[in-house]
Amino acid sequence: RIDDVIEKFSNMRTINAIERADVCLILIDANDGVTEQDTKIAGLVHEAGKAAIIVVNKWDAVEDKETNTMRDKEAAVRDGLSYMTYAPVVFLSALTGQRVDKLYQVIQDVNAQNTSRITTGALNSVLADATARVQPPTDKGRRLKIYYMTQASTKPPHFVIFCNDARLFHFSYQRYLENQLRGVFGFHGTPIKFIIRQ
Repeated sequence: RIDDVIEKFSNMRTINAIERADVCLILIDANDGVTEQDTKIAGLVHEAGKAAIIVVNKWDAVEDKETNTMRDKEAAVRDGLSYMTYAPVVFLSALTGQRVDKLYQVIQDVNAQNTSRITTGALNSVLADATARVQPPTDKGRRLKIYYMTQASTKPPHFVIFCNDARLFHFSYQRYLENQLRGVFGFHGTPIKFIIRQ
């Protein structure tokens, strides 16, 4: 339902809004589900490294709600935005005000997670447990050694990891460490960035 000229200006305004925002709300129509335009906007938010909440609006207009309707709808939304597993999903109705008050609390929580700082000692304790549980990868008989990790900045949280060989630091092991950090410290609604230093 958009033409080229409107889409061009709409994209420019969206990009400017994303750059200014601390927390981005990605609005999904409950009846339409995740559309192509929604995935484009969510992709811009994700690439910008912004904290995000997926808001499913018009929940009052969904017909034939059953016990698992919300869970099924959330699964469909997560499937459509699979790269944003960190973003919480909130169902509400702007028209009736249903669950709108909950959204404000989620915004505050996500912003707190996005700006949180973790001490180097706490990070390295989690790192030691994680590497003891799952050994770092090897390549041609050479094993990745991770010396320590520290937090460099917030919005989103950036972590610098010092190791013996950055080429051995596979994406899958970075994902494993990210999951360990999320399991201990939360980081709900915010992406996590790793900087690997050799």
